[in-house]
Amino acid sequence: MKLVDLLSPEAVTLDLKSQGKREVLEELCLLLANAKKLPDPQALLRTLVDRESLGSTGIGQGVAIPHGKSPAVPAQAAALGISKRGVDFDALDGEPVYIIFLVAAPPDAAGLHLKALAKISRLLKDKSFRQALRDAPSVDQVMKILGGEDDY
Repeated sequence: MKLVDLLSPEAVTLDLKSQGKREVLEELCLLLANAKKLPDPQALLRTLVDRESLGSTGIGQGVAIPHGKSPAVPAQAAALGISKRGVDFDALDGEPVYIIFLVAAPPDAAGLHLKALAKISRLLKDKSFRQALRDAPSVDQVMKILGGEDDY
């Protein structure tokens, strides 16, 4: 599984406008909808908010990986948002989050969903990978970094 297969350039933003957790989740759901990966962004948003109520997906080191399975999602997809200012995501380390990688899947895709989460988590543990994403000047560059994921 390659991350670039889950993430279309239309579902990437290098300048998240939102500063709150719910607003960021909504912004990323709208990116997925605009990329034609999600017919009902509000349904996925409800799933993500419910998931966050169980515990934050802000894993620390400036990273959050919100995720959920929902009948509103026709096929596994991802959205990526980079925040210049940082977002209060209730991260485990209490620090702001700058990289938010949303992963959504239909209910019957549990195996693929877990594989995607594991891969994203592993890559985002690498400091140079995180910095490369934050420093990327364009969506094309982000896609190149993700396409070269085996280098990390």
